[in-house]
Amino acid sequence: MSTQYRYMLGNTTYQFRNLGNLMAKATPARSGDRLAGVIAGSAEERAVAQMALAELPLKTFLNEALVPYESDEITRLIIDSHDLNAFASIAHLTVGDFRNWLLSDRATPDALASIRAGVTPEMAAAVSKLMRNQDLILVAKKCHVSTAFRNTIGLPGHLSTRLQPNHPTDDVNGIAASMLDGLLYGSGDAVIGINPATDNVAQTVKLLKLMDDVIQKYAIPTQSCVLTHVTNTLEAIELGAPVDLVFQSIGGTEATNSSFGFDLAILAEAQEAALSLKRGTVGNNVMYFETGQGSALSANAHHGLDQQTCEARAYAVARRFDPLLINTVVGFIGPEYLFDGKEIIRAGLEDHFCGKLLGLPMGCDVCYTNHAEADQNDMDNLLTLLGVAGCSFIMGIPGSDDIMLNYQTTSFHDALYARRVLGLSAAPEFERWLREMEIFKNGAGHVLYDQLPPAFSRSLASLPRGKTHA
Repeated sequence: MSTQYRYMLGNTTYQFRNLGNLMAKATPARSGDRLAGVIAGSAEERAVAQMALAELPLKTFLNEALVPYESDEITRLIIDSHDLNAFASIAHLTVGDFRNWLLSDRATPDALASIRAGVTPEMAAAVSKLMRNQDLILVAKKCHVSTAFRNTIGLPGHLSTRLQPNHPTDDVNGIAASMLDGLLYGSGDAVIGINPATDNVAQTVKLLKLMDDVIQKYAIPTQSCVLTHVTNTLEAIELGAPVDLVFQSIGGTEATNSSFGFDLAILAEAQEAALSLKRGTVGNNVMYFETGQGSALSANAHHGLDQQTCEARAYAVARRFDPLLINTVVGFIGPEYLFDGKEIIRAGLEDHFCGKLLGLPMGCDVCYTNHAEADQNDMDNLLTLLGVAGCSFIMGIPGSDDIMLNYQTTSFHDALYARRVLGLSAAPEFERWLREMEIFKNGAGHVLYDQLPPAFSRSLASLPRGKTHA
């Protein structure tokens, strides 16, 4: 047992088995770490662990792997891709010093961008454990990350939305109605993305064609995605389907990703296939990833680590493939991992901070399940905090109730609220389209027209009675 992870407080000596144990004990309390048996035994032990962690040199994370290098391709990715030149300016710091530097005026957006490749996910996770919520917000706000495909996501002063027109039977009319509803509230610039109720290649192709028809007909500067398994998307590309973005849920250990049915080589193949289609107009970021604290534990693939550290390691996977979008589905896995509104809010801010610090276009599905001790007021709080912190995108679902996945998230109205109260805009190309289509009034902020846009009116009027396809 290493003396490096020993801390004396008065007459009491606290001993932590290893770096992973120290990280876990220093993590703010959450139900998933309690379930895993790695949580601090008391508030005092947590505070001591945070003090010990604050004194730890950042270089420690380059010398001690939390998951063995030999048996985990995510660890190998983290170590092998680490940029020592980018790390040089912060190499002399402890974790506590790093926190102080991040909060200082010296950590400008340019300075933060210059160190990204030198910061490992474990370093980001460690420093987040020493931060209050306001610290996480302040630093994330200074991290500017933008990506592009048919529009530009993540620019300062902008908040994008994923229009999520899910339907429990993949009914074309229901999906089309939700798409129209979302577009009329200014949602959909991040992506129009469907979680298919029937998850196979044929259904993937059908849904892709539906979304592409709408995007092309109305010249919408956005992108589509069916959130199916990466191997299904690869088959869809081979069949000539109009694939914009490749989706995959990812985790922070090789074992987690194996349980999801993929590895880094498959992601690389999919990225290459999507790039070969050349469907982007202003950029070529073609990947979309989702993550969530607790995924590694639920797969019994956490290696004794706390769930937030595992989550941060997933961002190494995302960073490798230059995604257009990545979001933490923060409260989706359930109260076994994040029990209540307080834990969900904290986790959302942690994930957003770590992703932005590592150079990712970080969004958040501000959400909870119906058996969690949370409600829409908690989600309003997290949405507002993330908007202040410079979050790249959020979800948009009719009435904030996903009737296919059975969870609560943010609505089209919520996105409009955030843009109005915080003075944020949609992606620039999409914002122009909203005004040209007469959805938003020119020069009037986020004020909607009181009549259906002419282009949509003509389409609806031309439909035979009983049909509602957009």
